[in-house]
Amino acid sequence: QVQLVESGGGLLQAGGSLRLSCAASGSIASINVMGWYRQAPGKQREYVATITTGGSTNYADSVKGRFTISRDNAKNTMYLQMNSLKPEDTAVYYCNADIRLPGKTFTYGYWGQGTQVTVSS
Repeated sequence: QVQLVESGGGLLQAGGSLRLSCAASGSIASINVMGWYRQAPGKQREYVATITTGGSTNYADSVKGRFTISRDNAKNTMYLQMNSLKPEDTAVYYCNADIRLPGKTFTYGYWGQGTQVTVSS
C-alpha cells in the first residue's frame, strides 16, 4: 500500500513563507515525476510545479520566482518552498507522484490527501 502524506500547511499573512513536504511510503520500486497541485474553493485543481527524478523542474507562471520545488530521492520526499505568499495562493495543496511498484513495468499516479494553505491580506 503506497501513501503520500503532505504536511506543512497553515495560516499566515501575505508576504510570508511556508514549506510543504510530501512523503511517499509503502512498497515502492521507484518514483518518477513528482508534483504539486492546488485547489482553491470553487475552482478546479490546478498545476503548481513538477520535478523529475533528475531534478528538472517546471512551474506554473503564477508561482514562478516565488515557489521552489525540490526532492530528496533517498527519502522519497518532495518539498515546496513558498515565498512571498499572496492571498490568491490560498488553496488545498496536493502532492502527486508517478510510482512504479515492485515487479511492475508501469507507473501509477498517486495523490496525497492535501494540506490547507491560507494566506490573509
